[in-house]
Amino acid sequence: MAHTLIPLFLIYGLHFTGALAVDTRQPRLRLSYKELWDLNRTSVFHSPFGFLDLRIMHLDEYQERLFVGGKDLLYSLSLEQVSENYREIHWPSTEQQIDDCYRKGREPSECSNFIRVIQHYNRTHLLACGTGAFDPICAFLRVGLRSQEHIFQLEPQKVERGRGRCPYDPDSSIVSTFTGGELFVGLYNDFWGRDATLFRSMGHLPHIRTEHDDDRILKEPKFVGSYMIPDNEDKDDNKIYLFFTEKAMEEDNGVQAIYSRVGRVCANDIGGQRMMVNKWTTFLKARLTCSVPGPNGIDTYFDELEDVFLLHTRDSKNPEIFALFSTTSNIFKGYAVCVYHMAQIREAFNGPYAHKEGPNYHWSMYEGKVPYPRPGTCASKVNGGHYGTTKDYPDEALRFARSHPLMYKSIRPVHRKPILVKADGKYKLNQIVVDRVEAEDGPYNVVFIGTDKGTVLKVITIYNQDTETMEEVILEELQVFKDPVPIISMEISTKRQQLYIGSEFSIAQVKIHHCEMYGSACADCCLARDPYCAWDGISCSRYYPSGAHNKRRFRRQDVRHGNAVQQCFGQQFNGETLEKTEEQIVYGIEHNSTLLECMPRSLQSKVVWFVQKPHETRKEEIKTDERVIKTDYGLLFLKLHRADAGVYFCQTVENTFVHTIRKISLEIVEEDRVDEMFHKEEEEETVQKMPCPAQTNIPQVSKSWYKEFLQLIGYSNFQKVEEYCERVWCTDKRRKRLKLSPNKWKYGNPQERKARVKSEHYRMPRHISGP
Repeated sequence: MAHTLIPLFLIYGLHFTGALAVDTRQPRLRLSYKELWDLNRTSVFHSPFGFLDLRIMHLDEYQERLFVGGKDLLYSLSLEQVSENYREIHWPSTEQQIDDCYRKGREPSECSNFIRVIQHYNRTHLLACGTGAFDPICAFLRVGLRSQEHIFQLEPQKVERGRGRCPYDPDSSIVSTFTGGELFVGLYNDFWGRDATLFRSMGHLPHIRTEHDDDRILKEPKFVGSYMIPDNEDKDDNKIYLFFTEKAMEEDNGVQAIYSRVGRVCANDIGGQRMMVNKWTTFLKARLTCSVPGPNGIDTYFDELEDVFLLHTRDSKNPEIFALFSTTSNIFKGYAVCVYHMAQIREAFNGPYAHKEGPNYHWSMYEGKVPYPRPGTCASKVNGGHYGTTKDYPDEALRFARSHPLMYKSIRPVHRKPILVKADGKYKLNQIVVDRVEAEDGPYNVVFIGTDKGTVLKVITIYNQDTETMEEVILEELQVFKDPVPIISMEISTKRQQLYIGSEFSIAQVKIHHCEMYGSACADCCLARDPYCAWDGISCSRYYPSGAHNKRRFRRQDVRHGNAVQQCFGQQFNGETLEKTEEQIVYGIEHNSTLLECMPRSLQSKVVWFVQKPHETRKEEIKTDERVIKTDYGLLFLKLHRADAGVYFCQTVENTFVHTIRKISLEIVEEDRVDEMFHKEEEEETVQKMPCPAQTNIPQVSKSWYKEFLQLIGYSNFQKVEEYCERVWCTDKRRKRLKLSPNKWKYGNPQERKARVKSEHYRMPRHISGP
């Protein structure tokens, strides 16, 4: 029988799981691209030119637009519907720029204008910068006031050189922040991509940058994110925080490790005197760690920073930092999300400096006298107001800052561990955005993670303070793109409750919740554990903490535990409010294989099978063995016995809630009855009328092959199997004679269908020629 099982495994992709243990870290629901469309939950923008080559997305809530930069093109998309009412600007490099690019040895694919910077400049204009075929340029885009009809125009009279604002290389990392009329950019500022720097330009302050070729400041960094985060009410004390990875300078064993960093400069730093003219005098950096505690105190570190998201709170001075990391290990590839509070970050920068006496010494904590003003602090009233600008700082303070840019203490995450770890190797994680949601039992951070397969994971994490453990709950896995392309940019609009997701080829817009999808019962809604959704007494709908949106007082939600039994007490578990148990009759042929299909919608539920034999009232749990196997698709009988007849119940168990989702009556067709049917068919068929050419040299297979294959696939798919067999083995003339209607096998009451199996009017050929 092995030859009949192999095609089934290939078609269904069966995965045998023994006791069918459920991994709670897999998504509860997995929605395909088509399902998202059918739910009217998504919209996709495709470039009319057939290519996009996306490099940057900028969400502008004021303008209510999503601005997108790609190869030679800029788009303005509506936040309401990205696929409609868009505007575009064609901004290619000049012929002279392209010719120069070729002459300098660059590839044709690099010699275009790739848009790398889009910043909100004022209420009517954006600043945009592109690579300009390895000759960076910047321009202002007129967008008009929000109250006016939307404008999207390039102002050619305001095009200017973009060095220090945009990299030359379209694939080089870059981050930018525009605040207080100043543009802060972390980039590689030369043609060959060797001069990594943090650069400030455009405003009334002098242009300023990090020092050239100083590995103590930046050593081959990959820039990931940058933000202006105020420390207090004194604007002169505002600081720019830079997130990046670089080659570590503090490794003593000769191994070149990669560390993640947080860098910091004062926004009002204007440099120092002599060698520090137009150089940052306040630059400091600290290591950002994210690790999983291991045995014997050996931690597993995630050192490569992939993406970072700033979650604003009610206190603008204390946002939460969500950082997505990957391992740099050659042994395995894993990902983790760690959360940081600004208090820990400021504590590291206010702590001791790292110090090394010489090349043969180890790094240690600096214990000498720290000059005044403290290196890395701003010229502000909060710091005493003794110095008007950094140019007034004494040489001793400037020399110390230059030789001690690294802080000794690392920045540890909240709870000193990741909130989420993924090391299954299924996909790469590369983008992250977060939404803070108020639920019935408190606030939750809903994390959306983009992968390299075009999917987005929607995750919440629940910390148990008593056990100091973290529970990861993956609510959904959304296939936002039809093809499995990497997600390279993500933005979230909490105002509109929408995600905007960019790939190299298109932009997708996805609603971040769809409560009605979970089902039409209280239990379905509570088991979902989605903080956006609650049972309102009639349906699963959007949860609002308070206010006019709550038209119904009855609300049931339990995100922390998902206890549907307790939350839905008094609701009708077996009435109309719960999805009815599906009933089905299956006919199995004795000594053949049969699959009783049962696939619960929730991937986090455990499936348990029970059987009630004829003339018995008691149900027994199915015991699996080498003949009866539980699979992800149902219960598979490798060889049916007459004693297998009975009523089978497929039950799901999720958070102690039990529900019978399918009831299957299995009836066994005795083998001699089927043989009679096929023998009669043979008597009526001549050798010349065999279903497939008899003159072929392919050996014929016994009658059981075709019967078993049909039985395993299911009679509802009879037509597909018939078409496949005809296409592979049968002649054109024979194909016309073998067309059977699948409806004859599907309709009628159980007794009628059973009679048809035995009836000579629905005969199938006994032999099929095949390999």
